Amino acid sequence: MKKTLTIDCLIKEARKFCSIYSGVFNPEIFGVTDGKAIGTFVEHLFKEYLNVRYDLAIGNSANGLDLPSVNTDIKVTSIERPQSSCPFKDSKQKIFGLGYNLLVFVYEKYDDLTQKTGKLDFVSCTFIDKKRTADFQTTTGIQKIISNHGNKDDIFAFLVEHNIPSDEVSLYKMAEDILNNPPETGYLTISNALQWRLHYSRIVTLPDKVAGIEQIIKHTK
Repeated sequence: MKKTLTIDCLIKEARKFCSIYSGVFNPEIFGVTDGKAIGTFVEHLFKEYLNVRYDLAIGNSANGLDLPSVNTDIKVTSIERPQSSCPFKDSKQKIFGLGYNLLVFVYEKYDDLTQKTGKLDFVSCTFIDKKRTADFQTTTGIQKIISNHGNKDDIFAFLVEHNIPSDEVSLYKMAEDILNNPPETGYLTISNALQWRLHYSRIVTLPDKVAGIEQIIKHTK
């Protein structure tokens, strides 16, 4: 009988997966430079790996989270520019987090031109709890205002100056919510766009342990 997937199991299996599949040559990815195609390849491979071992509901990028049973989305990105996109649902996501966890695989890719095959080396892998998926500069900026006895007008001005995508009425209400419920520090860099653009460099190079962030494979370069 298959086991039920938990966050602890997910972290353990992600570590094993990276160890098993790092450096394995596969002709299917030879010459592939499209990051989205590589991401889809790794996501499918990891989901298949999990599905053999666990009883889980697997989603897909078209209609929701990759791993809804543990409220987690899988992100795969190159170390050259560690970033990805995700759906924009609410401007509050930049302040209070995306609302779900992230499992981020970061790879280096090599092609063997003689054998016409490619390989991926997983140089970083991180589990990010949903409470840490907000924007770093936005959350730390708000925390500084509050620690300096700022009020909702100060927070509203900050939101406007930092182009939080919403109308003024909604931003003023948001400032009130923030004052009553200050955000935790997020560790992503989130760019405004039709879809959020998530940047992971801070996560990849994080020097210290942070509650809610599990560095499954720590980048060493």
